Amino acid sequence: MGKQGAGGPADVVAALRQELERAGDEAVRRSTSRFFREPVTSYGVKTPVVREMARRSFRELGQPGKGLVFSLCEELLGSGFLEEAVVAADWAYRVRAAYEPGDFAIFEGWVGKYVDNWAKCDTLCNHAVGSFIGQFPEHLGGLKSWAVSGNRWMRRASAVTLVLPARNGLFLDDVLAIASLLLHDGDDLVQKGYGWLLKEAGKAHPEEIFRFVMEHREDMPRTALRYAIEKMPPEWKKQAMGR
Repeated sequence: MGKQGAGGPADVVAALRQELERAGDEAVRRSTSRFFREPVTSYGVKTPVVREMARRSFRELGQPGKGLVFSLCEELLGSGFLEEAVVAADWAYRVRAAYEPGDFAIFEGWVGKYVDNWAKCDTLCNHAVGSFIGQFPEHLGGLKSWAVSGNRWMRRASAVTLVLPARNGLFLDDVLAIASLLLHDGDDLVQKGYGWLLKEAGKAHPEEIFRFVMEHREDMPRTALRYAIEKMPPEWKKQAMGR
């Protein structure tokens, strides 16, 4: 993105990056890296601090249109820094009132190109992409295509995108369909993703989720099973784990 006038979007992004660099802490950077198996590029700034920076810097943009915000989000995501991905996810969610059906392709591109760890996946998908699907459920079929992707993060994204809608009782049939597509996935981070989805869906539909777990408990990886039943009553947990 080319340099714009003083106080313009480019200056806001540059100032944000300078603030992140100043706030970076080597101990936080080392601590952060322990949460991931993959190499992580990080300034070493704690997430609550980053979220506050995101809020302030977004306000400094004035009243930006969605197109500009998405362009800035792509620039931030492209840097590879974990903290900049958090800012991008925050900004993308702030313009959710302007989402349009065609934005699915943008979100899909971001997940496929820029998401390279579970934190980037969950931060973007829980709120921005989840909100999009809540507004445009005709794209649930697109999530199901993610569930059979060769990209592990797209497979995880297919599940974690529905975590908040599922918590609110939405899309039960689609939740079960995606969990079924991911059922035998060998990647433990995907297993944790769909197990988490089942756990959240169980808050609004406990009996349906329990039935699903009991039907598939012989085939479901132990990691996914433990996540799915975490909040179930003790007796249900005992039945689910009794193979």
